Amino acid sequence: MPTTPAPATGPDPTPTPTAGPTPTAGFDPTADPDPTRAAGPTPAPDPDPAGQLSPATAVDPDPDLDADPDLDAAHDAALDLDEAFRRHRRELHVHCYRMLASYDEAEDAVQETLLRAWKGRDTFDGGNVRAWLYRIATTTCLDAIRSKARRPVTTQQEVSWLTPYPDTLLAPAHDEPDVVAVARETVELAFLTALQVLPPRQRAALLAKEVLDMSAKETADLLDLSVAATNSALQRARATMRQHLPSHRNDWSAHEPGPAERDLLERFIDAHERCDAVAAVAIAAEDLRVTMPPLPLCFDGLAAIAPLLERALGPDREGDWRLLPTSTNRMPAAASYLRRPGDTLFRAFKLDVLRVEGDRIAEITTFGTALFDLLGLPPTLTPTD
Repeated sequence: MPTTPAPATGPDPTPTPTAGPTPTAGFDPTADPDPTRAAGPTPAPDPDPAGQLSPATAVDPDPDLDADPDLDAAHDAALDLDEAFRRHRRELHVHCYRMLASYDEAEDAVQETLLRAWKGRDTFDGGNVRAWLYRIATTTCLDAIRSKARRPVTTQQEVSWLTPYPDTLLAPAHDEPDVVAVARETVELAFLTALQVLPPRQRAALLAKEVLDMSAKETADLLDLSVAATNSALQRARATMRQHLPSHRNDWSAHEPGPAERDLLERFIDAHERCDAVAAVAIAAEDLRVTMPPLPLCFDGLAAIAPLLERALGPDREGDWRLLPTSTNRMPAAASYLRRPGDTLFRAFKLDVLRVEGDRIAEITTFGTALFDLLGLPPTLTPTD
Protein backbone atom coordinates (compact mmCIF):
# COMPACT_ATOMS: atom_id res chain seq x y z
CA MET A 1 0.00 0.00 0.00
CA PRO A 2 1.07 3.55 -0.32
CA THR A 3 4.32 4.67 1.12
CA THR A 4 5.41 8.21 1.63
CA PRO A 5 7.50 9.33 -1.27
CA ALA A 6 10.42 11.49 -0.28
CA PRO A 7 11.29 14.76 -1.95
CA ALA A 8 13.65 14.46 -4.87
CA THR A 9 15.88 17.28 -3.78
CA GLY A 10 16.34 19.72 -0.96
CA PRO A 11 17.10 19.46 2.72
CA ASP A 12 16.15 16.58 4.93
CA PRO A 13 12.36 16.72 5.11
CA THR A 14 12.25 15.45 8.64
CA PRO A 15 9.63 17.66 10.30
CA THR A 16 10.38 20.02 13.08
CA PRO A 17 8.54 19.41 16.38
CA THR A 18 5.51 21.31 15.13
CA ALA A 19 5.70 20.59 11.44
CA GLY A 20 4.21 17.67 9.54
CA PRO A 21 5.57 15.74 6.57
CA THR A 22 6.29 17.51 3.32
CA PRO A 23 3.75 17.17 0.50
CA THR A 24 6.07 15.02 -1.59
CA ALA A 25 6.76 12.78 1.37
CA GLY A 26 3.11 12.65 2.05
CA PHE A 27 1.76 9.21 2.15
CA ASP A 28 4.82 8.33 3.39
CA PRO A 29 2.72 5.78 2.90
CA THR A 30 5.85 6.38 1.80
CA ALA A 31 17.89 18.46 47.65
CA ASP A 32 21.32 18.45 46.26
CA PRO A 33 23.39 16.22 48.63
CA ASP A 34 26.44 18.52 48.46
CA PRO A 35 27.11 19.47 52.11
CA THR A 36 28.87 22.71 51.20
CA ARG A 37 26.89 25.64 52.55
CA ALA A 38 27.43 29.35 52.83
CA ALA A 39 28.71 30.51 56.19
CA GLY A 40 25.92 31.48 58.59
CA PRO A 41 25.43 32.33 62.26
CA THR A 42 27.26 30.21 64.81
CA PRO A 43 24.85 27.47 65.93
CA ALA A 44 23.71 27.41 69.55
CA PRO A 45 25.44 24.87 71.84
CA ASP A 46 23.85 21.43 71.90
CA PRO A 47 22.10 21.14 75.31
CA ASP A 48 22.55 17.38 75.21
CA PRO A 49 25.87 16.63 73.50
CA ALA A 50 26.02 13.10 74.90
CA GLY A 51 22.53 12.28 73.67
CA GLN A 52 21.43 11.25 77.18
CA LEU A 53 18.09 13.04 77.32
CA SER A 54 15.10 11.00 76.14
CA PRO A 55 12.38 12.66 74.02
CA ALA A 56 10.20 12.77 77.13
CA THR A 57 12.75 14.62 79.22
CA ALA A 58 14.37 16.76 76.52
CA VAL A 59 13.90 20.48 77.03
CA ASP A 60 11.67 22.29 74.52
CA PRO A 61 13.83 25.20 73.32
CA ASP A 62 10.70 27.36 73.05
CA PRO A 63 7.85 25.87 75.09
CA ASP A 64 5.63 28.94 74.47
CA LEU A 65 5.65 28.48 70.68
CA ASP A 66 2.47 26.57 69.81
CA ALA A 67 1.52 25.33 66.34
CA ASP A 68 -0.92 27.55 64.41
CA PRO A 69 -4.01 25.41 63.66
CA ASP A 70 -4.91 27.59 60.67
CA LEU A 71 -1.48 27.03 59.15
CA ASP A 72 -1.77 23.30 59.79
CA ALA A 73 -5.17 23.19 58.09
CA ALA A 74 -3.88 25.16 55.12
CA HIS A 75 -0.91 22.83 54.84
CA ASP A 76 -3.19 19.76 54.89
CA ALA A 77 -5.46 21.31 52.24
CA ALA A 78 -2.48 22.04 50.01
CA LEU A 79 -1.32 18.44 50.34
CA ASP A 80 -4.83 17.18 49.49
CA LEU A 81 -5.03 19.40 46.41
CA ASP A 82 -1.57 18.36 45.29
CA GLU A 83 -2.61 14.72 45.61
CA ALA A 84 -5.77 15.40 43.59
CA PHE A 85 -3.66 17.00 40.86
CA ARG A 86 -1.39 13.99 40.78
CA ARG A 87 -4.22 11.46 40.63
CA HIS A 88 -6.22 13.24 37.92
CA ARG A 89 -3.56 14.85 35.76
CA ARG A 90 -3.43 12.08 33.17
CA GLU A 91 -7.18 11.94 32.58
CA LEU A 92 -7.36 15.76 32.49
CA HIS A 93 -4.63 15.72 29.84
CA VAL A 94 -6.61 13.26 27.72
CA HIS A 95 -9.76 15.38 28.17
CA CYS A 96 -7.91 18.48 26.99
CA TYR A 97 -6.52 16.49 24.05
CA ARG A 98 -10.04 15.48 23.01
CA MET A 99 -11.13 19.09 23.20
CA LEU A 100 -8.12 20.48 21.31
CA ALA A 101 -6.91 17.54 19.14
CA SER A 102 -3.28 18.46 19.82
CA TYR A 103 -0.93 16.81 22.30
CA ASP A 104 1.15 19.96 22.85
CA GLU A 105 -1.90 22.20 23.22
CA ALA A 106 -3.34 19.70 25.70
CA GLU A 107 -0.12 19.89 27.70
CA ASP A 108 -0.39 23.68 27.85
CA ALA A 109 -4.07 23.47 28.81
CA VAL A 110 -3.57 20.98 31.64
CA GLN A 111 -0.75 23.10 33.08
CA GLU A 112 -3.03 26.14 32.97
CA THR A 113 -5.82 24.08 34.54
CA LEU A 114 -3.70 23.12 37.52
CA LEU A 115 -2.49 26.71 37.89
CA ARG A 116 -6.06 28.04 37.86
CA ALA A 117 -7.15 25.38 40.33
CA TRP A 118 -4.33 26.27 42.70
CA LYS A 119 -5.09 29.98 42.51
CA GLY A 120 -8.78 29.32 43.05
CA ARG A 121 -8.43 26.66 45.73
CA ASP A 122 -10.25 28.83 48.28
CA THR A 123 -13.38 28.60 46.12
CA PHE A 124 -13.47 24.79 46.24
CA ASP A 125 -16.35 23.70 48.46
CA GLY A 126 -14.74 20.42 49.47
CA GLY A 127 -17.08 18.31 47.34
CA ASN A 128 -16.18 16.36 44.22
CA VAL A 129 -12.65 17.46 43.41
CA ARG A 130 -12.61 15.53 40.11
CA ALA A 131 -15.72 17.34 38.82
CA TRP A 132 -14.23 20.66 39.98
CA LEU A 133 -11.01 20.01 38.08
CA TYR A 134 -12.89 18.95 34.94
CA ARG A 135 -14.90 22.14 35.04
CA ILE A 136 -11.72 24.21 35.22
CA ALA A 137 -10.10 22.14 32.46
CA THR A 138 -13.11 22.54 30.17
CA THR A 139 -13.22 26.29 30.71
CA THR A 140 -9.47 26.46 30.05
CA CYS A 141 -9.91 24.60 26.75
CA LEU A 142 -12.82 26.81 25.69
CA ASP A 143 -10.69 29.87 26.43
CA ALA A 144 -7.80 28.38 24.42
CA ILE A 145 -10.07 27.69 21.44
CA ARG A 146 -11.46 31.21 21.60
CA SER A 147 -8.00 32.75 21.78
CA LYS A 148 -6.82 30.93 18.65
CA ALA A 149 -9.79 32.24 16.66
CA ARG A 150 -9.63 29.31 14.26
CA ARG A 151 -12.29 29.29 11.61
CA PRO A 152 -14.83 26.46 11.90
CA VAL A 153 -13.82 23.29 10.08
CA THR A 154 -16.04 21.16 7.88
CA THR A 155 -13.71 18.34 6.80
CA GLN A 156 -10.97 16.24 8.39
CA GLN A 157 -8.14 17.68 6.33
CA GLU A 158 -8.95 21.14 7.69
CA VAL A 159 -7.91 20.05 11.20
CA SER A 160 -4.33 21.09 10.52
CA TRP A 161 -3.41 21.13 14.23
CA LEU A 162 -4.21 17.43 14.71
CA THR A 163 -1.41 15.43 16.35
CA PRO A 164 -1.27 11.83 17.59
CA TYR A 165 -1.37 10.79 21.24
CA PRO A 166 1.21 8.16 22.30
CA ASP A 167 -0.30 4.94 23.61
CA THR A 168 2.54 4.83 26.10
CA LEU A 169 0.79 7.67 27.95
CA LEU A 170 -2.77 6.37 27.71
CA ALA A 171 -2.47 3.43 30.10
CA PRO A 172 -3.04 4.16 33.81
CA ALA A 173 0.11 4.33 35.89
CA HIS A 174 0.70 1.74 38.59
CA ASP A 175 -0.37 4.25 41.23
CA GLU A 176 -3.68 5.01 39.49
CA PRO A 177 -5.67 1.86 40.28
CA ASP A 178 -9.01 3.69 40.18
CA VAL A 179 -8.45 5.08 36.68
CA VAL A 180 -9.69 2.93 33.81
CA ALA A 181 -7.81 2.62 30.55
CA VAL A 182 -8.82 5.09 27.85
CA ALA A 183 -11.32 3.50 25.47
CA ARG A 184 -10.18 3.38 21.87
CA GLU A 185 -13.29 4.99 20.42
CA THR A 186 -12.75 8.11 22.53
CA VAL A 187 -9.27 8.86 21.16
CA GLU A 188 -9.37 7.34 17.69
CA LEU A 189 -8.35 9.91 15.07
CA ALA A 190 -11.67 9.66 13.21
CA PHE A 191 -13.49 10.54 16.44
CA LEU A 192 -11.07 13.37 17.23
CA THR A 193 -11.42 15.01 13.83
CA ALA A 194 -15.21 14.67 13.89
CA LEU A 195 -15.23 16.38 17.30
CA GLN A 196 -13.38 19.37 15.87
CA VAL A 197 -16.28 20.05 13.52
CA LEU A 198 -18.54 20.69 16.52
CA PRO A 199 -18.84 24.17 18.04
CA PRO A 200 -16.71 24.20 21.21
CA ARG A 201 -19.57 24.08 23.73
CA GLN A 202 -21.29 21.26 21.88
CA ARG A 203 -17.96 19.43 21.85
CA ALA A 204 -17.58 19.89 25.61
CA ALA A 205 -21.18 18.79 26.25
CA LEU A 206 -20.78 15.63 24.16
CA LEU A 207 -17.53 14.68 25.89
CA ALA A 208 -18.98 15.27 29.35
CA LYS A 209 -22.13 13.25 28.71
CA GLU A 210 -20.96 10.49 26.36
CA VAL A 211 -17.30 10.04 27.34
CA LEU A 212 -17.12 11.10 30.99
CA ASP A 213 -20.60 9.67 31.67
CA MET A 214 -21.82 12.75 33.49
CA SER A 215 -25.53 13.29 34.04
CA ALA A 216 -27.38 16.05 32.19
CA LYS A 217 -27.35 18.10 35.40
CA GLU A 218 -23.60 17.59 35.90
CA THR A 219 -22.96 18.46 32.26
CA ALA A 220 -25.07 21.61 32.60
CA ASP A 221 -23.14 22.61 35.72
CA LEU A 222 -19.86 21.99 33.91
CA LEU A 223 -20.81 24.46 31.17
CA ASP A 224 -22.90 26.93 33.20
CA LEU A 225 -25.96 26.10 31.09
CA SER A 226 -29.49 25.05 31.88
CA VAL A 227 -30.36 21.37 31.56
CA ALA A 228 -32.65 22.19 28.63
CA ALA A 229 -29.89 24.07 26.81
CA THR A 230 -27.48 21.24 27.50
CA ASN A 231 -29.83 18.59 26.11
CA SER A 232 -30.36 20.72 22.99
CA ALA A 233 -26.60 21.05 22.50
CA LEU A 234 -26.18 17.29 22.92
CA GLN A 235 -28.85 16.53 20.35
CA ARG A 236 -27.21 18.76 17.76
CA ALA A 237 -23.74 17.40 18.58
CA ARG A 238 -24.82 13.77 18.13
CA ALA A 239 -26.39 14.54 14.76
CA THR A 240 -23.25 16.30 13.53
CA MET A 241 -20.99 13.50 14.72
CA ARG A 242 -22.96 10.92 12.74
CA GLN A 243 -22.44 13.00 9.61
CA HIS A 244 -18.66 13.17 10.01
CA LEU A 245 -17.76 9.71 11.24
CA PRO A 246 -16.58 7.14 8.68
CA SER A 247 -19.49 6.32 6.37
CA HIS A 248 -19.98 2.74 7.59
CA ARG A 249 -20.62 3.79 11.19
CA ASN A 250 -23.80 4.90 12.88
CA ASP A 251 -22.09 5.59 16.19
CA TRP A 252 -18.58 6.23 17.46
CA SER A 253 -17.83 2.81 18.88
CA ALA A 254 -14.63 1.09 17.79
CA HIS A 255 -13.36 -2.43 18.32
CA GLU A 256 -10.20 -3.03 20.29
CA PRO A 257 -6.97 -3.86 18.41
CA GLY A 258 -6.59 -7.54 17.60
CA PRO A 259 -4.40 -10.04 15.75
CA ALA A 260 -5.77 -9.02 12.34
CA GLU A 261 -4.59 -5.43 12.82
CA ARG A 262 -1.19 -6.56 14.01
CA ASP A 263 -0.88 -8.79 10.94
CA LEU A 264 -1.78 -5.90 8.62
CA LEU A 265 0.77 -3.68 10.33
CA GLU A 266 3.47 -6.34 9.83
CA ARG A 267 2.57 -6.63 6.15
CA PHE A 268 2.58 -2.84 5.79
CA ILE A 269 6.08 -2.69 7.27
CA ASP A 270 7.34 -5.58 5.14
CA ALA A 271 5.99 -4.09 1.88
CA HIS A 272 7.65 -0.76 2.54
CA GLU A 273 11.00 -2.17 3.60
CA ARG A 274 11.08 -4.30 0.44
CA CYS A 275 9.80 -1.36 -1.64
CA ASP A 276 7.07 -3.63 -2.96
CA ALA A 277 4.25 -1.42 -4.27
CA VAL A 278 2.15 -4.43 -5.30
CA ALA A 279 2.21 -5.81 -1.76
CA ALA A 280 1.38 -2.37 -0.38
CA VAL A 281 -1.68 -2.06 -2.62
CA ALA A 282 -2.81 -5.59 -1.74
CA ILE A 283 -3.53 -4.62 1.88
CA ALA A 284 -5.19 -1.29 1.07
CA ALA A 285 -8.90 -0.63 0.60
CA GLU A 286 -9.99 0.63 -2.83
CA ASP A 287 -11.18 3.86 -1.23
CA LEU A 288 -8.07 4.29 0.93
CA ARG A 289 -7.70 7.83 2.24
CA VAL A 290 -4.37 9.46 3.07
CA THR A 291 -4.02 12.76 4.95
CA MET A 292 -0.93 14.56 6.24
CA PRO A 293 -1.54 17.16 8.97
CA PRO A 294 -0.67 20.00 9.14
CA LEU A 295 -0.80 20.07 5.34
CA PRO A 296 -4.33 20.45 3.95
CA LEU A 297 -3.85 17.47 1.63
CA CYS A 298 -6.18 14.55 1.12
CA PHE A 299 -5.72 11.64 -1.30
CA ASP A 300 -8.80 9.46 -1.88
CA GLY A 301 -8.57 6.11 -3.63
CA LEU A 302 -5.73 3.96 -4.93
CA ALA A 303 -5.54 5.86 -8.21
CA ALA A 304 -4.82 9.11 -6.38
CA ILE A 305 -2.17 7.42 -4.26
CA ALA A 306 -0.35 5.67 -7.13
CA PRO A 307 2.04 8.59 -7.78
CA LEU A 308 2.97 8.66 -4.10
CA LEU A 309 3.75 4.96 -4.15
CA GLU A 310 5.89 5.31 -7.24
CA ARG A 311 7.89 8.14 -5.73
CA ALA A 312 8.40 6.32 -2.44
CA LEU A 313 8.93 2.74 -3.61
CA GLY A 314 9.83 2.98 -7.29
CA PRO A 315 13.28 2.71 -8.88
CA ASP A 316 13.85 6.47 -8.63
CA ARG A 317 13.01 6.62 -4.91
CA GLU A 318 15.20 8.77 -2.71
CA GLY A 319 16.47 5.96 -0.51
CA ASP A 320 15.72 2.82 1.46
CA TRP A 321 13.25 2.35 4.29
CA ARG A 322 13.23 0.84 7.75
CA LEU A 323 10.00 0.80 9.76
CA LEU A 324 9.28 0.10 13.42
CA PRO A 325 5.86 -0.91 14.79
CA THR A 326 4.26 1.33 17.40
CA SER A 327 0.81 2.62 18.33
CA THR A 328 -0.94 5.90 18.99
CA ASN A 329 -4.56 6.74 19.77
CA ARG A 330 -5.11 3.01 20.37
CA MET A 331 -4.40 2.47 16.67
CA PRO A 332 -1.60 0.57 14.91
CA ALA A 333 1.19 2.80 13.59
CA ALA A 334 4.52 2.52 11.84
CA ALA A 335 7.53 4.78 12.37
CA SER A 336 9.45 5.22 9.11
CA TYR A 337 13.18 5.83 8.77
CA LEU A 338 14.84 6.82 5.48
CA ARG A 339 18.44 6.18 4.46
CA ARG A 340 19.46 8.32 1.50
CA PRO A 341 22.27 7.39 -0.88
CA GLY A 342 25.66 8.00 0.71
CA ASP A 343 24.28 7.98 4.26
CA THR A 344 25.10 5.23 6.73
CA LEU A 345 22.07 5.75 8.95
CA PHE A 346 18.32 5.47 8.61
CA ARG A 347 16.92 8.76 9.92
CA ALA A 348 13.50 9.38 11.46
CA PHE A 349 11.16 10.53 8.69
CA LYS A 350 7.46 10.11 9.51
CA LEU A 351 4.77 8.34 11.49
CA ASP A 352 1.89 6.55 9.71
CA VAL A 353 -1.20 5.84 11.82
CA LEU A 354 -3.47 3.20 10.30
CA ARG A 355 -7.23 2.85 10.51
CA VAL A 356 -8.18 -0.71 9.70
CA GLU A 357 -11.57 -1.88 8.48
CA GLY A 358 -12.01 -5.60 8.08
CA ASP A 359 -8.88 -7.00 6.43
CA ARG A 360 -7.80 -3.78 4.71
CA ILE A 361 -6.19 -0.48 5.63
CA ALA A 362 -8.92 2.13 5.14
CA GLU A 363 -7.04 5.27 6.13
CA ILE A 364 -3.50 6.44 6.78
CA THR A 365 -2.78 9.65 8.67
CA THR A 366 0.84 10.68 8.24
CA PHE A 367 2.52 12.82 10.90
CA GLY A 368 6.01 14.11 11.49
CA THR A 369 8.51 12.84 14.05
CA ALA A 370 7.85 15.25 16.92
CA LEU A 371 6.51 12.56 19.27
CA PHE A 372 9.10 9.86 18.53
CA ASP A 373 10.78 10.42 21.87
CA LEU A 374 7.52 9.97 23.81
CA LEU A 375 6.89 6.80 21.84
CA GLY A 376 10.30 5.47 22.86
CA LEU A 377 11.56 5.59 19.27
CA PRO A 378 15.19 6.40 18.43
CA PRO A 379 16.12 9.29 16.10
CA THR A 380 18.22 7.00 13.88
CA LEU A 381 18.72 3.33 13.06
CA THR A 382 21.81 1.53 11.84
CA PRO A 383 21.62 -1.15 9.14
CA THR A 384 22.00 -3.81 11.85
CA ASP A 385 19.35 -2.47 14.25
